[in-house]
Amino acid sequence: MSAEYRDTGLAPERPRLIVGVTGASAPQLAIHLLTALRRLRVVETHLVLSRAAHRTLELETGLRPEEFCALADVTHQRGDIAASIASGSFLTMGMVVVPCSMKTLAGIAHGYSDDLLSRAADVCLKERRRLVLVTRETPLSLVHLRNMTAVTEAGAIVLPPVPAFYQRPDSIEALLAHLSGKILDQFGIEHDLFPRWQGPIPADRLTGAAR
Repeated sequence: MSAEYRDTGLAPERPRLIVGVTGASAPQLAIHLLTALRRLRVVETHLVLSRAAHRTLELETGLRPEEFCALADVTHQRGDIAASIASGSFLTMGMVVVPCSMKTLAGIAHGYSDDLLSRAADVCLKERRRLVLVTRETPLSLVHLRNMTAVTEAGAIVLPPVPAFYQRPDSIEALLAHLSGKILDQFGIEHDLFPRWQGPIPADRLTGAAR
């Protein structure tokens, strides 16, 4: 499940993006994002899973961890605090935690790095790199909201997986694609996951089902 990574010291052929996955519900969000990035082939993905993520993957998708990790270019063990992504000298374009549990949010908000995932996120904050947290919980308590405020003040972006309906999605796949696209937009990664808003659709172009 873990991939050996050797840094040659040379500039990488593709920018590196760290993808963290926690035990929050909806690992499908990460699956869709990693699948889209593998198809686009514009970044080198570095994946790290929390301990609870393994169990959630099993319960909600039926995927074995090794099957999921095969979607990434490089996989790091959560306990390997000496991994490349634990250092600010390892250049990346940033990190997305998708989905991000409230436990992980709390750890990041207060600088409590008890595994590689939270350490990598802490590195992004201290190096002023883009950190996107796809927080997964509802409803939100005051503790959750205060932690979201704390990470935002520290420089992170809180991006809850809120479905968008202005494009009239006709499937779960369309909703997942829109979210993945919104995540990629935060890193300036070009994609074709959803059509850009061009204004209201003229009435004569609406389908009969949408009228």
